[in-house]
Amino acid sequence: MEGRNGGVEEHSIPKKPRLVCCIGDIHGFITKLQNLWSNLETLIDPVDFQTALIIFLGDYCDRGPDTREVIDFLISLRSNYPNQSHVFLSGNHDFAFAAFVGALPPPPDGSEFSETWKEYTSSEEREGWFKGDGYEKMHLQGRRWAGTIKVKFNVTKGTEYQGSIYDAGPTFESYGVPHGSADLVKAVPDEHKKFLADMVWVHEEDDVCIQTEEGIKHCKLIAVHAGLEKDEAVDEQLKTLKAKDTRVPKVGPLSGRASVWEMPKVRVRQILHFFFTDSGSQTGHFILQ
Repeated sequence: MEGRNGGVEEHSIPKKPRLVCCIGDIHGFITKLQNLWSNLETLIDPVDFQTALIIFLGDYCDRGPDTREVIDFLISLRSNYPNQSHVFLSGNHDFAFAAFVGALPPPPDGSEFSETWKEYTSSEEREGWFKGDGYEKMHLQGRRWAGTIKVKFNVTKGTEYQGSIYDAGPTFESYGVPHGSADLVKAVPDEHKKFLADMVWVHEEDDVCIQTEEGIKHCKLIAVHAGLEKDEAVDEQLKTLKAKDTRVPKVGPLSGRASVWEMPKVRVRQILHFFFTDSGSQTGHFILQ
């Protein structure tokens, strides 16, 4: 097509939106994770998949028997799919695992992790908090994670507890040590500790596209494991989450249920995908603004 000055007008071709995949709770099930990944490679256009942003929403450990293999798989993604971008959010189970093996950042004010116990000491006996080597300097959630709960049946879920209130027994066993053993700290490889230490608590992504009944909409995505809390200012929550403030005994956006926002009621297709591994839990949240 000729322009006014006799030249050829160039019409810019709209840039195709980047594919974003959000993957929810894995909980130690390597076969389900591998099957899910295989399905993604099969169902999604190879060009789109090779350059996709993959956001894992946390809870990689506990319940299932293969936590060690799951973390190995996740660590390998960056070398096996170098053109993808990968974000690994922390879930409450991963936070507690990190707390036990010493992979949490220290409280920013110089306080001791034992300060996080005070609000919840009434639960110590029932939950059987960990009292083995190193507990004196351990975050509350690490002690709960490696503890031995006195009540053996989880009425809410209708299942037997697996070691602790977190069902952490299978994670210990995947590293070759019995539940509640301080030897786990030595058994977990350094690269796994680094993975746990590097997890982020929140991820923000600008200009994410979703396809709705009204057409494609451009949104800001905020991804966090359980969800932002309804009664707290968003900016303050994001500040705490980005800082990974470990003074907090229980991080609501990583573990909340009734206190967090619901999942957005949108038809999510094509450009933003949301997946669960069907491991028995569906917590991962994203918020679109």
